[in-house]
Parts: sequence; C-alpha cells; structure tokens
Amino acid sequence: IDSDPEARGPEGFDRVAFWVENNPGTRPGPMMKLASGGELSRFMLALKVVLAERGSAPTLVFDEIDTGVGGAVADAIGERLARLAARVQVVSVTHAPQVAAKAGRHFLIAKSAQAGEDAKERTVTRVTPLEVETRREEIARMLAGASITEEARAAAARLLAAAGIRG
Repeated sequence: IDSDPEARGPEGFDRVAFWVENNPGTRPGPMMKLASGGELSRFMLALKVVLAERGSAPTLVFDEIDTGVGGAVADAIGERLARLAARVQVVSVTHAPQVAAKAGRHFLIAKSAQAGEDAKERTVTRVTPLEVETRREEIARMLAGASITEEARAAAARLLAAAGIRG
C-alpha cells in the first residue's frame, strides 16, 4: 500500500498493488506486470470467492474468467464456480466447455449484424436459454468448432454427465 495524501481524489489517496513471486527463485514484483492473463483470472476468481464468503455481494459476474487457461485448469475453474454458485448467484461468460458444462443454467449469447431502419448495420445480441439437448449441441460446438462431430457430441454428453446433467 502506497499512500500519498497530496494525490487525494475521489478514490482516496492509497494505491494498492499485489506483489507475487511467480516461480521459485524469481524476484517478487507487481502482479499486474508479472502475471499472465490466466494467472490474473485465477487471482480474480480467488479474490471474489473470499469476498463472497464474507457476504460482499449476492451476485458475482465473471467475464471470461477462464481466458488463457487449458482444459484441466478450466475444469477446476468450473468446479470452483459451481461450488460458489451454491452460495451466491454466479453469472459467467465463458468459451470453455468445461466451465459451461458445470453451470446450473446455460444461455447462448449470439451477436449478428442487421440492417436498421436507416439501412445502417447494427449489432444485435440475442440471449437464448438452452435446454439439455441444445445445451449438449452448444458444448459440442464449443469443443469442435463449426463442424460438430459425433465424437464432440459424445464428449459434450460426458462433460454434462460428470456435472450431474443427464439428457
């Protein structure tokens, strides 16, 4: 914590920086300079979990908290979010099928360009709740991309089954 009474403003005059030692034998430094995107995401998740346990907010929003992480870490993040959702409302935007499969509810968010009344293109965002079958198909798409295979559908079904969702 660095305090500068001369720099007092609407946010106060303290500047807080978290310092980390990312690897054994390296020098500690400011997390914002040393941490990767994935490390920052996991730190934010941990911080929000601690704050939620202290009753800080009834709803927590995570926007791509799983950015920059691989499958096993995404799976662990999904587990943590699912446990957190047992206590508070969690809204999570994700591209990770491991995270999406563990959600209590799944919505597809899709953007498209459409001509407006003035003939100019506008971006339109649609939010669609997914039922079990369409959810399995969306998770398969997240796994496979544009060409959804039977293997991707089977993998999606396994992810959902592991999360206790049958269909």
